[in-house]
Amino acid sequence: MSSGAPQKSSQMASGAEETPGFLDMLLQDFPAPLNPEDPLPWKAPGTVLSQEEVEGELAELAMGFLGSRKAPPPLAAALAHEAVSQLLQTDLSEFRKLPREEEEEEEEEDDEEEKAPVTLLDAQSLARSFFNRLWEVAGQWQKQVPLAARASQRQWLVSIHAIRNTRRKMEDRHVSLPSFNQLFGLSDPVDRAYFAVFDGHGGVDAARYAAVHVHTNAARQPELLTDPAGALREAFRRTDQMFLRKAKRERLQSGTTGVCALIAGATLHVAWLGDSQVILVQQGQVVKLMEPHRPERQDEKARIEALGGFVSHMDCWRVNGTLAVSRAIGDVFQKPYVSGEADAASRALTGSEDYLLLACDGFFDVVPHQEVVGLVQSHLTRQQGSGLHVAEELVAAARERGSHDNITVMVVFLRDPELLEGGNQGEEDPQAEGRRQDLPSSLPEPKTQDPPRS
Repeated sequence: MSSGAPQKSSQMASGAEETPGFLDMLLQDFPAPLNPEDPLPWKAPGTVLSQEEVEGELAELAMGFLGSRKAPPPLAAALAHEAVSQLLQTDLSEFRKLPREEEEEEEEEDDEEEKAPVTLLDAQSLARSFFNRLWEVAGQWQKQVPLAARASQRQWLVSIHAIRNTRRKMEDRHVSLPSFNQLFGLSDPVDRAYFAVFDGHGGVDAARYAAVHVHTNAARQPELLTDPAGALREAFRRTDQMFLRKAKRERLQSGTTGVCALIAGATLHVAWLGDSQVILVQQGQVVKLMEPHRPERQDEKARIEALGGFVSHMDCWRVNGTLAVSRAIGDVFQKPYVSGEADAASRALTGSEDYLLLACDGFFDVVPHQEVVGLVQSHLTRQQGSGLHVAEELVAAARERGSHDNITVMVVFLRDPELLEGGNQGEEDPQAEGRRQDLPSSLPEPKTQDPPRS
């Protein structure tokens, strides 16, 4: 899983043949659990965590640590799941940290829904205990690796490129999680892969938070198996609520738009909040999946005004004269005008789909949907069908067209890009327009060339 802001990333899920050797090397490097005085092999996620944040934050720690050591993705996800699950079954009261007096006073001022006491845990101590739990699981699995950690996985070719551009800070974050089932212990026969882009503003905290917690909250929803789009919608809403509580505790003011895609078996589910976007390209034709949330949309303007807010035009259309997006996670001082309610859609895929492209407004503000296909096709032709670095070229195109914003582009190939190289991607599906509100089928296996992993 990748949820940081690397300069460039092209990845393909690997097989299970590396599993035993990886565990041997890990336990050779860490022959014993950590002592209290030993340095942590990772950075603790802040000073405190609420109990509802523990699962997502610890899974992120494990996936980042194991990924940096080149663990096979299914093994990394399964290890993280087992260690998190075991720790959550223990009594966490030993990590409890009492809130400061001013935090208790703020809680008393919150709405009725947020008056339930918040249990805060010491993040440093919890991270140390979690590493030792992960170490124990690795030792047990060195003798017998569970099937879920060794299972072969559909190969995904994902090209990712993210740059700060001319902005002072990089506030985008992204997630590429082909091992969704292994990370959350899902054992049904439906393959799942999750991809997301989050575009932060006013700081990186909200985008980083969403990149950790949206997919975790989606996996917690009982309706994930029956209504994945609804689960994604609820995951955005839940993540927004969690981040607002954190923002009040820690006096954070940032927000983030976001877009995600969950491929579950033969269906694509997308959800979005704000103006980050996803498009589908099918047989060389762009299929529109969504309508971004912007203040100038008539329905968004009406919603904001009904709540007592206003939409005005300065350099662009803005909510209450400030934000240029009408929906986002966070933005504590602009709620409820800036809504945390996502939209979602689903689409059955037929196997004729070429790729998904997820990107922030730093890309889509200067590159129209219709021009994406030509840019990708030109790259594939020059690279003899290799799509590993296509995202890098798309980002460069956005910069050349005048984008000064952070830019993140993720291209998820749904079939072998070599099949798309010659431009013979087929005619437009006459039923595509009619299926736009509905949204992978069994996807052909891309080539198994090993690119660099993120």
